[in-house]
Amino acid sequence: MNPYLILAILAGYFLLLMIISHFTSRNRSDESYFTGDRQSPWFLVAFGMIGAGLSGVTFVSLPGMVGNHNFHFFQFILGNVAGYLFITFVLIPLYYRMKLVSVYTYLGNRFGNHTYKTGSLFFLVSQSFGAALRLLLAAKILQFAIFDQLGIPFALTVIVILLLVWLYTNKSGIKTIVWTDTLQTLFLLAGAIIATITIITTLNFSASEAVTEVITHPYFDVFEWDSYSSHNFYKEFIAGILVAIAMIGLDQNMMQKTLTCRNLWDAQKNTLTYSFILAITQFLFMGLGVLLYLYADANGIGLPRGTDGMLLDTDTLFPDLALNHLGTAAGVFFILGIIAASFSSVDSSLTALTTSFTYDFLDISHKPATVRKKYKNWVLAGFSAVIFMIIMFFAGSRGDVISLIFKVAGYTYGPLLGLFIFGMFTKGETRDRWVPLVCVLAPIITYVLSIFLEYNFQFDLGFINIAVNGLLTILGLIIIRKK
Repeated sequence: MNPYLILAILAGYFLLLMIISHFTSRNRSDESYFTGDRQSPWFLVAFGMIGAGLSGVTFVSLPGMVGNHNFHFFQFILGNVAGYLFITFVLIPLYYRMKLVSVYTYLGNRFGNHTYKTGSLFFLVSQSFGAALRLLLAAKILQFAIFDQLGIPFALTVIVILLLVWLYTNKSGIKTIVWTDTLQTLFLLAGAIIATITIITTLNFSASEAVTEVITHPYFDVFEWDSYSSHNFYKEFIAGILVAIAMIGLDQNMMQKTLTCRNLWDAQKNTLTYSFILAITQFLFMGLGVLLYLYADANGIGLPRGTDGMLLDTDTLFPDLALNHLGTAAGVFFILGIIAASFSSVDSSLTALTTSFTYDFLDISHKPATVRKKYKNWVLAGFSAVIFMIIMFFAGSRGDVISLIFKVAGYTYGPLLGLFIFGMFTKGETRDRWVPLVCVLAPIITYVLSIFLEYNFQFDLGFINIAVNGLLTILGLIIIRKK
């Protein structure tokens, strides 16, 4: 595609976001950036959260992933749905009852200041890595599609994206994001739909024939029962439950949007609606992956394989076909989708990181409005720099990013999971000053254990590392509990 056409699309899309930011920032209060004044319509939040939940990783990485891992990821998605039920009926009522802005305030009330700061710090690390890895994939595609041809270095591409996000979120934060995420979800889904229709038409399939081709394809293998495999059903399902609870229910990014709903029932409707639509959408994205491989095979387009026979760079499959083979319409909507995905994933993450740090570490709730604004601006700039550095560190990575994200999440969200479960389901009191040590040791021991099991027994923990990490955290809290 012509890089100047893509650049024009990017400029037009950003202009639309700025218009939305202008209207949503009118009549804002001092708390609009952090709480959205708690007036967001639940259905709008639910639809917008789909875009944030999918992100560029799902948009690009999930379709390509089926080439190496079939439909095994759907076992994880089923676990996610079960995890959302816990979020809806246990966590959200707790958050609304306590009227929280930062969800980690709960840890302070339950255990003490050291635990509170530790939980918030683990979120900051987790969200920084997650946001950076999601943006990394989108930035690579934009670099390939536009900026390489214009001679612009990758580092500058990332800086431009972060600057654009800052411009439209700086004034009203979460109040703006609730609306921009809705637009971004719309374009992201449209990109996948147009690509699907184009492939079906090109291969001369009817809708029913396309479905038949997908469900009869060798990649359409959903359940894995080999206990040594990282994709074993029980590992994936249990990990799906725990990751959903940790990465959604204990995540300031996702919960901050939910807590902008007018009341508890609206927030619960939002979460239930979001969870089922997201599961269906992810399943359809995997189906799109099969169609992409069918199209590639029919046109002699292949991906390189490693010495172990696994496909390399599966994340390039969808971008390459959309931009170079499926025609202008598919290319335009793919670019819109990936732009929407990149903005959607990083804008809400930066807002959540800013909210968590300013409330949990700077305690701005009791400071004057001018001071809060000053702190907010500096913190937002600081986390933008952190995300930039993480992106540059992982810039040379290969393979599917989605697996990397959930693997890292198992180590960074595990202590959070252990802290909240111990706090909610026991009455035990801990020695607060020792909690940071427990939360640091748990992921280290989990990592060493995973290497030991794989080296000596060829047993891959896979995504279940979050369960081991959480259990070790709980065990550590029991050891340091007060008698």
